Amino acid sequence: MNELECAVAALERDGVIAYATEAVFGVGCDPDSKVAVNKLLGIKQRPVEKGLILIADSLEQLLPYIDMDALTQAQRDAVAASWPGPFTWVMPARATTPDWLTGRFDTLAVRVTDHPQVKALCRAFGKPLVSTSANLTGEAPGRTTDEVITALGDRLDYVLPGEVGGRSNPSQIRDARTGALLRPA
Repeated sequence: MNELECAVAALERDGVIAYATEAVFGVGCDPDSKVAVNKLLGIKQRPVEKGLILIADSLEQLLPYIDMDALTQAQRDAVAASWPGPFTWVMPARATTPDWLTGRFDTLAVRVTDHPQVKALCRAFGKPLVSTSANLTGEAPGRTTDEVITALGDRLDYVLPGEVGGRSNPSQIRDARTGALLRPA
């Protein structure tokens, strides 16, 4: 198996993996697996109430989780114009979206990435991934394969070797309904 196939196999076994994104390494898992998400939350020492981000290869991969009909055409156009790229949008969640993804909210943070390796990973897996920075809560995120292995390697099911994109900061986060900036880039 090649490295990408190993990462997908780990995801299919409810595993938690690390992979390079636009600015830092991410830690992710199958968004439809409560077992995997709970494992990720334990690794990150992150409360489920905070909600999570999904990263995808395309908008189509996100449609099972977000309610595009709850947005105006202008709001949908603003989101579409920013993707693919390092822009995360907080969108209305579908009623069927699990609360282990949304936390205490009726929304879900989502991003269509332009990072080639993450795009390939999401395509090979066939859906988006839960994506959060590869670090323990409160610590600096890993930017290299070696940093991630040192910080989290014994807790992860697989680390997909790769290079982060050229960005120095994590993605900008905006509210799709209001346009409000929730986290600057």
